[in-house]
Amino acid sequence: MVRSFANENAELLLTSRQELDLRNQHAVFEWMERNRPEMIFHIGAKVGGIHANATLPADFLYDNIMVQTNVINAAHRFSAKKMVFVASNCTYPTKAEQPIKEEALLTGPLDQNIRAYAVSKIAGIEMCRAYSKQHGSNFISVIPPNLYGPGDNYHPQHSHVVAGILRRTHEAKLEGKTEFVVWGDGTPRRELLHVDDLADAMKCLMAADTQYDLYNVGPGFDHSIAELATMIAEVVGFKGDIVYDTSKPNGTMAKLLDSSRILSLGWRPKVDERRGLQSSYEDLLGLFATSGQDGRL
Repeated sequence: MVRSFANENAELLLTSRQELDLRNQHAVFEWMERNRPEMIFHIGAKVGGIHANATLPADFLYDNIMVQTNVINAAHRFSAKKMVFVASNCTYPTKAEQPIKEEALLTGPLDQNIRAYAVSKIAGIEMCRAYSKQHGSNFISVIPPNLYGPGDNYHPQHSHVVAGILRRTHEAKLEGKTEFVVWGDGTPRRELLHVDDLADAMKCLMAADTQYDLYNVGPGFDHSIAELATMIAEVVGFKGDIVYDTSKPNGTMAKLLDSSRILSLGWRPKVDERRGLQSSYEDLLGLFATSGQDGRL
């Protein structure tokens, strides 16, 4: 997000997890009162892959509910003009009609592997709606597909699909292995969006006279996990086999978004997938060079 403002005349009010714990209401209120931001991009969240969500559901639910409650309430209390909140495509029902429209929210059961996280993000969407309805706040939400790009978390248990496969492929190459393992059977399909494209989309929505309170943000096409693993292996230069562990869950079979609403505002994704995956791999190589001192390994 910060990279997208590099050539713009904007005053950025930045803070880190180390400087400000968004779960701490007093600290959040104090920061908001002192800085009085006019526009807020609400990106902070606890995120992770299937394994992390399955083993730490209480953490995902508690942390995200606390963060969202504190930030959204403070944004209202200290009169932010507009806020764009980042939700998740796992908020949609597992059997939603493809491509998924925004109206599908709350129309069916969620993926049980990530239910706690999904419920927390639905709460964030509904909180934005509630403050807008009751107080006239201009708080909207975006639902992106699977994100990837520089700054990702490559932790072996807490990463998302692209980061997780990138790390396993790179380590297999380093160790001279003849194969690496991917969870599931490879058939689930995932839509990808580079983080720079999400940043552009959020800026587009911040500047626009938005007519809706919820916007899908995706390129409109997806890949099977098998196709994605093959692309990543090519980027990394891994020549061995890809093995699918069918004892592990597939997750939701497809999550393709209908992004007609934001496309009607003129936004389009710009980052080519191959170039985007290469930027992610270069980010990972930089982390290995520094032994992951920022905690993303």
